[in-house]
Amino acid sequence: METARVLVAADKFKGSLTAVQVAERVTAGLRRVAPGARVETLPVADGGDGTVAAAVAAGFECREARVTGPLGDPVTAAYALRDTTAVVEMAEASGLQHLPAGVFAPLTATTYGSGELLAAALDAGARTIVFGVGGSATTDGGAGMLAALGARFLDADGKPVGPGGGGLAALAEADLSGLDPRLADVDLILASDVDNPLTGPKGAPEVYGRQKGATEDDIAVLDAALAHYASVLGPDHARLPGAGAAGGIGYGALVALGARFRPGIEVMLDVLGFAPALARADLVITGEGSLDEQTLHGKAPAGVAAAARAAGIEVVAVCGRLALPQEALTAAGISRAYALTDLEPDPAVSMAQAGPLLERAAEAIAHDFLTRPR
Repeated sequence: METARVLVAADKFKGSLTAVQVAERVTAGLRRVAPGARVETLPVADGGDGTVAAAVAAGFECREARVTGPLGDPVTAAYALRDTTAVVEMAEASGLQHLPAGVFAPLTATTYGSGELLAAALDAGARTIVFGVGGSATTDGGAGMLAALGARFLDADGKPVGPGGGGLAALAEADLSGLDPRLADVDLILASDVDNPLTGPKGAPEVYGRQKGATEDDIAVLDAALAHYASVLGPDHARLPGAGAAGGIGYGALVALGARFRPGIEVMLDVLGFAPALARADLVITGEGSLDEQTLHGKAPAGVAAAARAAGIEVVAVCGRLALPQEALTAAGISRAYALTDLEPDPAVSMAQAGPLLERAAEAIAHDFLTRPR
């Protein structure tokens, strides 16, 4: 029987396992049943939190910088570097993980540290920057990021406006002349799994503000402030896909930094070297914590499955919970999904025991796909 060649290309199980840990557990389960299988792992991400970790797992060097967190306190943020390509994750500097439990600052949280992190990548010699945006604690339209890179946002008295999206209501003048000149020579790729505009019913405050602690009144304030901000910087960019990503940091990158938007998983598959790894496989295992409707709209498993299907390679998925019918999975290019909740129905126990349960799911995949005659 021909030796099976398996590529494990899964995202994290949020709250339970990193993408690297998912790959390790799946590999362990497969080898328990099919010890002769050739298993290659390529942890993936779609531009959100976990993107830098996926790049490091693929051979990038992990670098760290001390930057300003979303509340103004210093935090340590990581980025990834290989040759002159950097992978920068805004959540590392400005993400929800930097907020104390139960503490939010929807009107004042700043992306200043994300700008500092981009500057650190420039200092390290980066000429191509993949800027993964997601998991933000902020809704400031990227104003903080731009300020860290040399822009000035002034009120009617010529004083800097306050931090966060709330402060933009007082914006009278935006001076971009001091932006870091190195940005003009950099290919900045805005990598995101969302294509929302900046404002309006599908904009950043309305769709994502509540998860950052915004009340209904806060959302109205932020939407109006960002609309005013866009009227000063350039309203056309506010409607572009990705402008509303990560509290509008996408808009700041598009309007002022010359960024180009690409779906995060497409960018990351290129950066991580997915195509050559796929060419070495005859079965791909992908997955994430929850396979649901959102998965079908730019999340990592859908991107992996689409690429594998185009190459004629079978794909199965692992997940914590499955909320898609088989027809939707098939349409996405996934032959079958293995959910941890099928092994342990209690969600809390399933999350707590995700590692061992994932090994059991991988054993089932090995029985179903690797021990049959090829």
